Amino acid sequence: MSQSAAVRPASPLFDQVRFVLNETSHPGNVGSAARAIKTMGFGRLVLAAPRAGADVLREPDAVALASGADDVLANAWVVPDLDTALQGVSWAVALSARSREYGPPNAEPRESAAMAVHHAGQGESVAFVFGSERTGLSNGDVERCNALVHIPANPIYSSLNLSQAVQLIAYEVRMACLARERGEGPHVAAAVAPPAGLDGGTHDALATRDDVEGMLAHLERALVDLDFLDPENPKKLMTRLRRLFAKSHLDREEVNILRGIAKHILERKIRR
Repeated sequence: MSQSAAVRPASPLFDQVRFVLNETSHPGNVGSAARAIKTMGFGRLVLAAPRAGADVLREPDAVALASGADDVLANAWVVPDLDTALQGVSWAVALSARSREYGPPNAEPRESAAMAVHHAGQGESVAFVFGSERTGLSNGDVERCNALVHIPANPIYSSLNLSQAVQLIAYEVRMACLARERGEGPHVAAAVAPPAGLDGGTHDALATRDDVEGMLAHLERALVDLDFLDPENPKKLMTRLRRLFAKSHLDREEVNILRGIAKHILERKIRR
């Protein structure tokens, strides 16, 4: 995505962060989200399967509510699904108004922002994912992310407009970017904290979400081949493995090891 001078961030950190709206229904929320992220210094807006399709960028409500963030709106990516929206992302955060029994580790907005900026500081792409106005994110969508964030609003009246949620998260990420530029380290909970050694020094490159998804698909085929996983009755095995690997912060070498194990399992019939 090319960026005009008007949306080019002052710091490379800001350019590593994308805000993903999944299956957004109302064009006005797209424009308002563009305005929200621009006020915080960001310019990467990704629309996954918006109800209005690519035309959403030209909808009058979207253009009107962008209100000075026309450049962000014009440069937004419109992609067919969430998987495409997250291509190349190393660390993704799902925003949800409700807790999930299964899924990635939970984090507060502030600590998730600090963790995202930690990854961005390693040159990795990060994403914050927001669901549709009516139904939010599905369990499958949430499981594709590394952390799950619930905004702790007033429990008596916790209704947040989509663009308000985007604004709040964009603010927290901006504050985390500025803190990192001042040399302050991330303050995150153990569940989402970076593994030992990932403190800005040299380290093996973390696996991207694409790497992990490919490994999980490969591992699932191997587990089916071993009769360990029944594809007709999978229960929560792959969901639990997703959660395990989300907490592990796998690097690419570790993903390659796991794929090597899966490959060895699948090839054993050929060797017999």
